[in-house]
Amino acid sequence: MAAMANFFTVIDIGSAIQQAVAPVFLLTAIGGILNVLAHRLSRVVDRARHLESQVGAYTADRRRIAIDDLAVLARRMAAANWAIALCTMSALLVCLVVVLLFVEQLVKYPLDIAIAWVFIAATLLLTIGLLLFLWEIQLALRSVRVRAADLLTGRH
Repeated sequence: MAAMANFFTVIDIGSAIQQAVAPVFLLTAIGGILNVLAHRLSRVVDRARHLESQVGAYTADRRRIAIDDLAVLARRMAAANWAIALCTMSALLVCLVVVLLFVEQLVKYPLDIAIAWVFIAATLLLTIGLLLFLWEIQLALRSVRVRAADLLTGRH
C-alpha cells in the first residue's frame, strides 16, 4: 500500500484534472448537440408515422405529395441518425482522451501522440456530424419551401 501511495500524488491528480477540464466542456457541448439531434429525429419519426397512417385515405394527388414528403422525411431521418452516431462516437473518443490524460499522469509515460490523434479523430467525427445536422436542416427547409411553392401555384 505504501508503494501505491508513492505512485501518484495529489499534484499528479490535480494536473490530470486541469488537463481534462477542456475535454469535459466539449463533452457538455456534444451532449447538448445530441439532445437537439434526438429531438429533431423524434419529430421527423412522428411526422413520418402520421403520414404513413393517413396516406391510404388521401386522394391520388394528396397521396403523391405524402409519398414525396415521406421520401424527404426518410432522408432527414438518415441524416439525423448518422449525425447522432458520429457525435456519439466523438463523445466516446473525448472520454478516451480524458482517460488517456489520467493514465499518462498515473503511469508517468508520455501519451501525447495518442492523445492528439484521438482528439483529432473526435473533432473530425464531430465536424462530420455537425455537417450532417446542417444537411438535415437544409432538407427540412427545402421541403417546406417546395411545399409552399406547390400550394401557391395550385399544385397540391
